[in-house]
Order: sequence, then structure tokens, then C-alpha cells
Amino acid sequence: MSGRTNTKRFRVRRDSVPEARHHVEALLTEWKLGGLIEDASLVVSELTTNAVIHAKGIGDFFEVELRRRSGVLILEVSDSYQWRMPVLREPGAEDTDGRGLLLVNALAEKWGVRPRQTGKTVWAQLPIHREGPAC
Repeated sequence: MSGRTNTKRFRVRRDSVPEARHHVEALLTEWKLGGLIEDASLVVSELTTNAVIHAKGIGDFFEVELRRRSGVLILEVSDSYQWRMPVLREPGAEDTDGRGLLLVNALAEKWGVRPRQTGKTVWAQLPIHREGPAC
């Protein structure tokens, strides 16, 4: 079952965040990757929230793409906002936001951002077969 890909477009609106999360959950269930649902849902929530908050007014849509390749699940969120690339930062104790990429960094095996012709893609890679606890 290696080599699956799915791309779906969502409107840049707050209610698209749970819609994207439910789409990922349903897709991972279909792909028989239920063990990744919790982490993948949180990652896609954080990345789509960033797209909605920071890309608002730039384009009407963002895309969520999932790819299953060689033992990993790659989640990508692409938007048309190209002027500010996301960076991992350490928010202060009083900050009310800025923790999304910290969560992505903690859950993903790798993550990054790459520019596109118009906009950017933020991606995260989750291993499909995680090692269990040491005995």
C-alpha cells in the first residue's frame, strides 16, 4: 500500500481547519494508518491554522496533501502567502500563540518549508512504523 497520494483544496476560513482535520482522519482510516491519526490530526490542525491566520487575504484556498512513501507519511499544507516563511520560535510564558510549530517539531520526524512559484508549502514527515517502548 505504499505510494498513495491525496490532495484536497480548502477555503481560507477558520471552519476549514476542522474540515481538513476530519479529512485527514478519514483518509488515514481508509489507508489503514489509524495509529497515526492523533499525531497527523494535530500536525494538520497546526499547519492549516497557520495558513488561515497568516495567508488570509492573499488567496482563496490552501491545499492539504498527504503522501505515503517508503515507511513515512508526508503531510503538506500549501498556501499563496510567500512573503513570510514560518520559523520555529520559543514563545514567552505570557504569549498566547506561537506554539504550533513547536508541536509540529515535537511530533514530526522532520519538517520544513519550501517556496513555490506563488506561496509556500510547509511539510511534516511522520514515520509509519514507530518503535515501541524499550523492554
